[in-house]
Amino acid sequence: MNKILHNIRLSFRELRDHVSWPSWDSLRESSILVLVASLIIAIIVFAMDKVFETLFGFIYDLF
Repeated sequence: MNKILHNIRLSFRELRDHVSWPSWDSLRESSILVLVASLIIAIIVFAMDKVFETLFGFIYDLF
């Protein structure tokens, strides 16, 4: 049990003292970038899905 508590204390100390955390401005900018990129990719995938759905619907109707 002492080993576990010791490891938890070391981990907490490492996170508090040695990890470089991003600033709030940097974090906000990165979050906005991820949101915009995700929306663009979702729109592209949606458009591709609709194109293939229409294309295969047309092909299946021929046969």
